[in-house]
Amino acid sequence: MPCLPFDAMPDTARLWIFPATRPLSVAEGERVLAETDAFIAGWAAHGVPLTAARDLRHERFLMVAADEAAAGVSGCSIDALVRRMDRLGSALGVDLVDHGPVAYRDGGEIRHVPRHRFAALAGSGSVTLDTIVFDNTVTSVGDVRSGRWERPAAGAWHGRAFFGITSEEQS
Repeated sequence: MPCLPFDAMPDTARLWIFPATRPLSVAEGERVLAETDAFIAGWAAHGVPLTAARDLRHERFLMVAADEAAAGVSGCSIDALVRRMDRLGSALGVDLVDHGPVAYRDGGEIRHVPRHRFAALAGSGSVTLDTIVFDNTVTSVGDVRSGRWERPAAGAWHGRAFFGITSEEQS
């Protein structure tokens, strides 16, 4: 099935975010999108083609969405997607599947650091609850549209993990 425009996906569409460890060049970004389009064209769950879309944001976050209204995504189809992104990242010399590091805004730049480094930055006050972070654990297109993907650390899991705030304080 051909890749749909990302904006055409419903809010309920399931989402996977593949954060690159560095910004992609224009040529790399074009390759990522072309290879993702080729994958989506043949992406299926138990033989049923999936309705899917992709988007590349800030030269480093590949988003792949699937509308499960027509066909649910299976574990095997998710594994195929992750394997494809892992191979693509290896070919480009960039990790696309490691969700361990933290991505955040530092002024106008997006930084990508290991969790222990982000914890040290939080401890020193270099990053705060107001620091904009990217919550790559969001699971739907609606999460991105509603601002739950890119938001202050206080409202994301980062607030609990690095600043010790409770779920009640986040509400």
